[in-house]
Amino acid sequence: MEYRYTPEGVCSMEMIFEIENNIVKKLEIVGGCPGNTVGVSKLVENKSIDEIINLLKGIPCGYRGTSCPDQVAKALELYKANNNK
Repeated sequence: MEYRYTPEGVCSMEMIFEIENNIVKKLEIVGGCPGNTVGVSKLVENKSIDEIINLLKGIPCGYRGTSCPDQVAKALELYKANNNK
């Protein structure tokens, strides 16, 4: 299933997830710092939603109070809230 999320408070503009059985198969982060966003995308591939949330939630980026990794966690929390029956 494709899931799209618009992050807030960061440089990236969109996060596009491919999710199967609560496993993130692929993540594309549009915008942001290319090295970091590509790195985060590769690191979350084939991991469970819960594992990713536990790893990335709360990571700050300078003064912003959030970061692209934190926004990935927030996106997946929202996905879980809307898709778990």
